[in-house]
Amino acid sequence: MVISLKDAAVAGRLASFSASVAAGTLLHLVGPNGAGKSSLLALMAGMLAGEGEIRLLDRPLHKWRGQALARVRAWLPQQMPPGLMPVYHYLRLHLNDSASDGRLTALLERLQLLHKLTQPLSQLSGGEWQRVRLAAVIAQIDPALNPQGKMLILDEPMTGLDIAQQHAVQSLIVDLCQAGVCVIASSHDLNHTLCHADSVWLMAQGRVLAQGDAAAVLTPSRLSEVYAIPFRQLELDGRPLLMAQP
Repeated sequence: MVISLKDAAVAGRLASFSASVAAGTLLHLVGPNGAGKSSLLALMAGMLAGEGEIRLLDRPLHKWRGQALARVRAWLPQQMPPGLMPVYHYLRLHLNDSASDGRLTALLERLQLLHKLTQPLSQLSGGEWQRVRLAAVIAQIDPALNPQGKMLILDEPMTGLDIAQQHAVQSLIVDLCQAGVCVIASSHDLNHTLCHADSVWLMAQGRVLAQGDAAAVLTPSRLSEVYAIPFRQLELDGRPLLMAQP
């Protein structure tokens, strides 16, 4: 297992919870605003103190420090104001000195960022800044750039991205999982989760209510209870499709 939680909790924010995530897994955290998704992601990233035990690569998370932790896991928080440095300098902060420029160039091409390298972060649009942030954490943990990379934690990674950009990011996430990286992300797009996630944790009011296969967890009855609106499940081209009923 890449990461395991035993009775992990944050007083007043997250109820006690136990689970584990294997290498190569794409896990989505799903639930309404205020469900505790960001708190749980920050807890697993080692950026929020809590109770219980969390182990990263079978070592207590609290014993990981600084560069050693950054080489193993990367974390994209939900919001972060841009600075004044150029895009390329920001990206280099997330890379090992030995990282391949060719591999980084390929990543930037897929996210359509090569022409932005000399631009100050403060002059980027919201979607451009999100893509730069994603490029940085993906490069930080990509085994082709960092052989120690094992876990990527993303809080609402698709925010501000158009459909083509979301497709590019999802493709990069699939590549990471196939390379053995564990990717844990929060999502508000239930059908995207249903289509792509290997596993789902459904959350509400600071509790993980269900965990497991996406199709088994994201049922209309359970979603109707969590979101307090009626859901139904349809089928489109042989795939399930969730819809909120008017």
